[in-house]
Amino acid sequence: MFDKRASGILLHPTCFPSRFGIGDLGEEADRFIDFLADSYQQVWQILPLGPTGYGNSPYLSYSALAGNPLLISPEKLVEDELLDEEDFANLPDFPLDRVDFELVTQTKMPLLQKASQTFKQGASEELQEEFEKFCDRHSDWLEDYALFMSLKQVFEGESWNRWDKDIAKRKPDAIAQWKDRLGESIFFQKFLQFQFFRQWSALKQYANEKGISIFGDIPIYVAHDSVDVWANPELFCLDEETGEAALMAGVPPDYFSETGQLWGNPVYDWEKHQQTNFAWWMRRVEGILEYVDIIRIDHFRGFEAFWAVPQGEETAMNGEWIEAPGEAFFNLLKQKLGKLPIVAEDLGVITPEVEALRDKFGFPGMKILQFAFDSDRANPFLPFNYVNRNCIVYTGTHDNDTTVGWFNARSPEEQARVVDYLGCLCPDGIHWSLIRLALGSVANQAIFPFQDLLGLGNDARMNTPSVPDGNWGWRYRAEAVNSEVGEHLKYLTYLYGRAPY
Repeated sequence: MFDKRASGILLHPTCFPSRFGIGDLGEEADRFIDFLADSYQQVWQILPLGPTGYGNSPYLSYSALAGNPLLISPEKLVEDELLDEEDFANLPDFPLDRVDFELVTQTKMPLLQKASQTFKQGASEELQEEFEKFCDRHSDWLEDYALFMSLKQVFEGESWNRWDKDIAKRKPDAIAQWKDRLGESIFFQKFLQFQFFRQWSALKQYANEKGISIFGDIPIYVAHDSVDVWANPELFCLDEETGEAALMAGVPPDYFSETGQLWGNPVYDWEKHQQTNFAWWMRRVEGILEYVDIIRIDHFRGFEAFWAVPQGEETAMNGEWIEAPGEAFFNLLKQKLGKLPIVAEDLGVITPEVEALRDKFGFPGMKILQFAFDSDRANPFLPFNYVNRNCIVYTGTHDNDTTVGWFNARSPEEQARVVDYLGCLCPDGIHWSLIRLALGSVANQAIFPFQDLLGLGNDARMNTPSVPDGNWGWRYRAEAVNSEVGEHLKYLTYLYGRAPY
């Protein structure tokens, strides 16, 4: 995949149009894949697919391996005779351009509950057998996850370390008692995961048959309030008394924030991971590769050294770099899996040691065009400075403003600097100018957010780092996927040698 010229689109499934207020794995997902194939795209990049908690961030999930139930398509459950079309008669008027996560949850979860009850009472023998096989195959994480999510409801959303002490500490008697007490809820959580992965697997197969590779995302850290930390506390740097993160993850001051980014996730106890030959991480990567073709490791530099901030700090400024055993981990992973379909998110504070780790294993790095125009001619994001073809060039990512929003926010002098480099602006706008620049670069892969294809402004931004609220909600309308945009993209993709062959 990495050794040929190709291009693709970055778009999270929540962004699809849907009458249920949030994108899902139904008809519009198939339609988007058709659009990609028809316009000669070969990659669909997504954000993490896990179930989200407070703030709705895909990078703060309750599980490293579970799927987000809100992405389940109720219409596909009608096809399985688990719901009826009449169940959708009184849907609320959802916003067309954004996800109202609270309203979506209030609407979809009762529908999924009804589907679960119908399944339990009279699903076909074939479907029930498929469910049992799924539960058996994924029992190593599904059992803990289903119990964890059920306990979250009992304790009204509180973080696991604030639950009753015995279950917070996973005492065997407490686990047995709670499993017995929460049997109905545990079944429902397993049903949700079964349906998510059933629908996702069908969608991935459809994409692969159309020549589209799914490009997934692994956040290097997991949320503190997650089944991963609750079930494996020994693998994380936690306060033994409170269960809080003793050392918190983040990054020092950078392009995005003058005070750095304090994420709050607990950092890993890498010594413990090494003692198990990185078993937890091995399972995580293998699990993700079951439903994507390529993995981007978010904050890749944390495998060489990570920024650790002591408990109690309110910004990320007062941290320290601690070395991590990335080389040992990737060596073992390569022995187990062979060639690794991994992309390194190598943005931010990158040292020669991080670059050496990336290059030793041949991982492509990332080049962001929006970062290319704010320094001198040595700027590494300018296309003429790309050292080799083994990289992915982006107009911007989910953490950037849209290209139109970014350009409009620049001063006249800064805009002139961009135009000087380009030679001129495309008649179609700055977004197509940067898309052309990406497609025409030597980078083997070129990817752009769907918002940039549509020429949308600041209000279509997906995420603003260090701003906790108002992110992740953008959606497009069905008419945005049209032949005019598709034909123009198809022409440019062919022109710059990125069409399939």
